Amino acid sequence: MRFVLPFFASSQPKTPQVGLAQRSKMMEYDQPLVWVVLLLMLFGMVMVYSASISLPDSPKYASYKNAHFLIRQSIFIGVSLLAGLFAFRVKIETWQRFAPHLFVITLVLLTLVLVPGIGKGVNGAKRWLSFKVFNLQPSELMKLFIVLYAADYTVRKQEFMHKLTKGFLPMAAAVACVGLLLLLEPDLGAFGVIVCIAMGILFLGGINGIWFSGIGITLMGIFTLVIVLSPWRRERIFAYLNPWIEENALGKAYQLSHSLIAFGRGELFGVGLGGSVEKLHYLPEAHTDFLLAVIGEELGFVGVLVVVLMFYWIIKRAFDIGRQAIAIDLTFAGLTAKGIGIWIGVQAFVNMGVNLGLLPTKGLTLPLMSYGGSGILINCIGLAILLRIDYENRVLMRGGRI
Repeated sequence: MRFVLPFFASSQPKTPQVGLAQRSKMMEYDQPLVWVVLLLMLFGMVMVYSASISLPDSPKYASYKNAHFLIRQSIFIGVSLLAGLFAFRVKIETWQRFAPHLFVITLVLLTLVLVPGIGKGVNGAKRWLSFKVFNLQPSELMKLFIVLYAADYTVRKQEFMHKLTKGFLPMAAAVACVGLLLLLEPDLGAFGVIVCIAMGILFLGGINGIWFSGIGITLMGIFTLVIVLSPWRRERIFAYLNPWIEENALGKAYQLSHSLIAFGRGELFGVGLGGSVEKLHYLPEAHTDFLLAVIGEELGFVGVLVVVLMFYWIIKRAFDIGRQAIAIDLTFAGLTAKGIGIWIGVQAFVNMGVNLGLLPTKGLTLPLMSYGGSGILINCIGLAILLRIDYENRVLMRGGRI
């Protein structure tokens, strides 16, 4: 009996527990995407520390401690993650409702940057609003809000997207206003990113293909004209075409030539973390615009490849999430997700291209990695919105309500 009882006990049919719903195996949010973003930010923080640790040796930063930029970057990341958590809790329909208002508010901020006594200038460019504790760069805000505004505009004007006057021209006028304000700062790099975002969303929204091609050619002409009419931009282009001439290497192509030297020293596996020579006051803005060059020198081709692959993952997921949202008739959410992918992709491509000598020098940071509060903050909010879109997709596919 001692052996039979357990046998009979285990063979009895189990009574189902009524009222206990089984939890879906589908994740509530894209955990791999979250981890990739966190790894990029933490990796960037380490490299910012490595790139800036010697800056206090310069008279310009003599009052700073070696960990000054590390501490500030860690604070930026902490605040940005909190802002991202808050943004994730906001419904996408709420972002859509306030998209035009956010766009107009950012236009006002871009105007205030140009007002004497309000805007803050650095290296001859007025791009910041100073709030004592921190500096806000409105052009970073515009990169996110042009995504929301263009997606909302495309949804509202869907029936007019094949018409020039009612479909394209109002959006073109809005982007032109942004462009004018950015060129007055000047910030041609940010303007280029914003134009790519707006054009990309309009193209995905179904704008007439012939007009789109014509508009693209017109914009290329405008950018060329801006460069031709600006002597210092023209000199920078010529220096980019041949950075190794002594006059260029010591002048307009100084950053580019030292960036290429950094990549050359790194070879396949790099000289080791912290072993960069170019960051020792040879390569300007090593902790911001040219952070990838320091990565290339210290971690080599392998380190750069890891960064490229992580950005590719983010961009791919953004387009996958957007495609999924459009498939379940969430057009605004889908266009917003793809717009965020375009934004991150274009800015990362331009920054990497500049560092590698594929593109002329432009003042654009590497998203999520370069030093800077405004950039990290807006990147986190944008990616939180992307995660919210994915979350709402998953809820609706499970038959739930948002």
